[in-house]
Amino acid sequence: MRTSFILICLIFIASIVFSQELALVRLGDQFGFINRSGELVIKPQYVKAKSFSGDLAAVLVNDKWGFINRSGEMVIEPIYDAVKNFDSGVAIVAKDKVWRYIDSTGKDITNFPPSDKMYDFKEGRAIFRNGEGVGFFDNNGNIIVEAEYENIKPFRNGYAKARKHGRWGYLDKNGNVAISFDYDDLAPYDGGVIWGRKGTAYGVVFNNNFSIVENANEIWDFGPDGLAHARIGKSIGFINKEGEWVIQPQFIKVRTFSNGLAPVNINGLWGYINNNGDWVIQPIYNDAEIFSDDGLAPVKVKKWGFINSSGKIIISPNYDITVIGVQIFNFKGKGFVNGLARVKSKRLWGFIDVSGNLLGNRWYQNVELFN
Repeated sequence: MRTSFILICLIFIASIVFSQELALVRLGDQFGFINRSGELVIKPQYVKAKSFSGDLAAVLVNDKWGFINRSGEMVIEPIYDAVKNFDSGVAIVAKDKVWRYIDSTGKDITNFPPSDKMYDFKEGRAIFRNGEGVGFFDNNGNIIVEAEYENIKPFRNGYAKARKHGRWGYLDKNGNVAISFDYDDLAPYDGGVIWGRKGTAYGVVFNNNFSIVENANEIWDFGPDGLAHARIGKSIGFINKEGEWVIQPQFIKVRTFSNGLAPVNINGLWGYINNNGDWVIQPIYNDAEIFSDDGLAPVKVKKWGFINSSGKIIISPNYDITVIGVQIFNFKGKGFVNGLARVKSKRLWGFIDVSGNLLGNRWYQNVELFN
């Protein structure tokens, strides 16, 4: 019994270590990986490497690509000339100028549908092309949708944007029509309310119903607070998910609402308004980004710092920041993500926590987001 208990504990500990989030870093001319404590868990040793996708990361050894796991063990030998990321246990790799699919053990996959072009897997689905038409299949090689569409975009959040007879709609992973093919353009979809366009008319789409937002000539994606900014002429305001104006168009530049506040620009300077359109933080900044779930937002004076929702500077403006790893519906590419922000100081990159402490007390030539 004691032996079984110890074995279970070891498996549990191993699973925690194996699944820990890691970030790709470059120290000098070599790449390695750190954990969220700032420890170098895979020491810099590779001339090139990619971030983890699933539990595998591509690394370059002697001019050939292979894959390591989160413990740093080489699980797919470096024999490839080029590689793409794993998704759903499948990756596209090139060897001797021939592209192919492999599984997470490095074995060639040969039962996938023939295609005039190879496409990456996204969320367990990959597109295949047959002449002028495209369809998609799953990671077991089962065709879900025949090649009857003119275009299919990669899956995101369970849906793929597709075009048929010149019109756009959305398909779910089973090939069912989630949004009918009636639109000239559509926003990224996650099952909720999005904007759509028919001809020159912009509106909101929900349950396959299209409600026009009168006189709008552009609508942006709905943010975390359920509001989207929209424009009439050259002025921007905010609408709700019913397509109603909740803040009248009056700004030239804005960003989305998050945690009850939105950055807006007036007379060349940025501040923050609440969802009633009232100023909460006066426009005094050269630039400003949205608030993260950690309660801080990046603002720029000459460089970037971070304020709280009262406008108090919590981290002095001593940094550069940039968007990396941005995905659809991820409005928090700049600033804090799960307690850490990627920042640059004196040409070096690192992570700081919400108190401004440097993760691991170390700067790098480059760092990527944790995953």
